[in-house]
Amino acid sequence: MKVFSGFPAGKMSLTPVPDLFFTDLLPAIDNLNELKVTLHLIWRLNQQRGYPRYVSFRELSSDRLLLSGLGSAVAAPETCLRDGLERAVARGTLLAATVRDESGAEQVFYLLNSDKGRHALQQWQAGELQLVAKATPEARAEAVESNIFALYEQNIGLLQPMIVDALREAEGLYPAAWIEDAIREAVTRNKRSWRYIQRILERWAAEGRGDQIDKQDDRQRYAEGKYAAYLKGRRKEE
Repeated sequence: MKVFSGFPAGKMSLTPVPDLFFTDLLPAIDNLNELKVTLHLIWRLNQQRGYPRYVSFRELSSDRLLLSGLGSAVAAPETCLRDGLERAVARGTLLAATVRDESGAEQVFYLLNSDKGRHALQQWQAGELQLVAKATPEARAEAVESNIFALYEQNIGLLQPMIVDALREAEGLYPAAWIEDAIREAVTRNKRSWRYIQRILERWAAEGRGDQIDKQDDRQRYAEGKYAAYLKGRRKEE
């Protein structure tokens, strides 16, 4: 059994879960796949911004974090994912829309059965709204995030919730290429910890990369840009 180390002290990102989940849904859900998929969708859709909020089966089936918690001795993770989604749709927790792309292939999108989710589905059915695979900056960011998560897990260790939050915070502070390079440097130096990776990133932001990037321009950009307050706070802590 994997032992959870506990929630950390200090500020944590939170996901709102409707009270009805605990009073109406949770007592009725008797399948682990359905429970895990339902909670994951509530969390994932909450990470999105704007309207409408939805996620495709293709995105879910390539989500390493989700698939790592599914599967059994008799069923593959993707089979459990399909089972959980079908049960959640049948129960009415999720709404599903099947769309054909330009190649004629079917793609299924899932929305939460909320007021906004129902409205979006009605708009789609009326031809007033398109549900398409996200080819937006948000989608590209999700792909980059997935690559960083995979690189970390393959080279440093398991993706604990604290590490997931730390990686996401780092994505808001540093270029994705920096995070990937910092992970590789930590591996090269056999310093396989997030703390060491974080120190590399902080040093690069404060002093420059020291490679083909001009140190002075790089240092000034981070000292005066959107990272200034963060770096100033880090220096005070030290």
